[in-house]
Amino acid sequence: MPSLPTPRFDQFYRHDALTRLLLDYAEARPDLVAVHSIGQSHEGRDIWVATVTNLATGAAHDKPAFWADGNIHAAELTASSACLYYLHQLVSGHGDDAQITRLLDTRAVYLCPRLNPDGAELALADRPRHIRSSTRPYPFDEEPVAGLTVEDIDGDGRILSMRVPDPHGPYKKHAGDSRLMVPREPGEFGGEYYRVMPEGMLQNYDGLTVKVNPDVEGLDLNRNFPTNWRQEFEQVGAGPYPTSEPEVRAMVEFITAHRNIGAAISFHTHSGVILRPMGSESDEDMIAEDLWCYKRFSAIGEQLTGYPAISIWHDFKYHPKEVIAGTQDWLYEHVGALFWVVELWSPNKEAGITDYKWIEWYREHPVEDDLKLLKWSDEQCGGAAHVDWKPFDHPQLGAVEIGGWDKMNFWRNPPPHLREREAARFPAWMTQIALSLPRLELLRSEVRALGPDTWRVRFAVANSGWLPAYVSKRALQRKAVRGVMFEIHLPQGNPSISLVSGKQRMEGPQLEGHGTKSTLQAFLPNREITGDRAVGEWVVRAPKGTHLALSARAERAGVVRTEVSLD
Repeated sequence: MPSLPTPRFDQFYRHDALTRLLLDYAEARPDLVAVHSIGQSHEGRDIWVATVTNLATGAAHDKPAFWADGNIHAAELTASSACLYYLHQLVSGHGDDAQITRLLDTRAVYLCPRLNPDGAELALADRPRHIRSSTRPYPFDEEPVAGLTVEDIDGDGRILSMRVPDPHGPYKKHAGDSRLMVPREPGEFGGEYYRVMPEGMLQNYDGLTVKVNPDVEGLDLNRNFPTNWRQEFEQVGAGPYPTSEPEVRAMVEFITAHRNIGAAISFHTHSGVILRPMGSESDEDMIAEDLWCYKRFSAIGEQLTGYPAISIWHDFKYHPKEVIAGTQDWLYEHVGALFWVVELWSPNKEAGITDYKWIEWYREHPVEDDLKLLKWSDEQCGGAAHVDWKPFDHPQLGAVEIGGWDKMNFWRNPPPHLREREAARFPAWMTQIALSLPRLELLRSEVRALGPDTWRVRFAVANSGWLPAYVSKRALQRKAVRGVMFEIHLPQGNPSISLVSGKQRMEGPQLEGHGTKSTLQAFLPNREITGDRAVGEWVVRAPKGTHLALSARAERAGVVRTEVSLD
């Protein structure tokens, strides 16, 4: 058997290398890993999913499952690394780590390291471009004929900023460090001022006006999911209709076809924060039981990862009047699965900036924060996070300087030496969520003779997971899950075997988990003492010695099968 691959987490894999790495895992451990394509991207690249479970204990589709994806946004490449890191931890830890061994023996994990291979490939090109998502032109396919197009114009493999002297410019050099550009104060005049704009070329420049062109590829795949989808005038990049884009459609079709998925995480960058639903409504409007559950698991996430966990609605809006929809709402709202978005990496925290509000910081913050970041760049990043300004003879603007923050390699993503550290924060939390998923187990099967050829058959199962078999109240509300489905499998073509009572297939109750509903000091006791159990019962007419197969299935808790002998 081939040896287990040793991935590099200080580099980002291009599509061919990522494909080879995933297939190497499947070849090294076919008993644990299967890799298959769930669809093709706009440009025809495979979207790979690694299914990780111990096949010796059952097929993945018969077990409760956890999903994780990354890199839906083109330049958010560390999200891929987080999924690959978890894959390596799972495969290398099975048989040695008790938690991981139990996880893969009893549950399945679906990992999609790169949901948007086209955008990632563009971000990793020798002359990169940092678009939001897919490379498909949208909403129009015309190339710009005027304005500034953002690109790497000096050929150094980075897209930085240009500063241009202008007495009416809104920026100036910091008095203590001329590398740092800071805003002019209100009412300030008489200094040396600059305009700062993205690195790029201008077309049809009139010598006066500069407007930055939007990317021709204007899609945001995270706005293309069905729940709360809105047209372009309300939600930029949403696409012409829900799941219009093949990458999103592939994920939606896979998850809806795999009803065993009860919880999921989507990795993004950057902010160093765990985001929980909802994006479209406040905590006060959420189902209380689901909110309590989210807060419980989010608190565990905070403890295990060091990242704060916050509400999207209350704490992470791009604008206080905007509503953000995306994967997080679709998986919870439509499917009823628990779901979090993780924004990996915070350069702010790395520089010692701890007291800031996530989105508001990017609108306005004290210059002292910039100085801390500049110090971090100098001392921890070899001066590469903030690139020194260098003269450049721009074809349209004349003498400019190129430099400033390297947003791709130090803001959207950690520097190479910190990438593995960020990815390593999350396996323990993901494993704890997955091990909390519902799991159907056999309690007992019983046969009792009611006559010479008549038998009562009972089949009792229980949910051994912390979460209920339905996972969320939203799933019940949306009728996304059924109760336990009991089935008795009678031999075909034998007229001496028949059902006297009970149905061949019948729906039982929803099963609770062992998560407690209240403390022992509550005023009223929990009345559902054995709400985690259910019994299927039949009366069968059959000759003595007949063997019958029984099964019970809960879509998010897996399958139990057994056989009884009528004697």
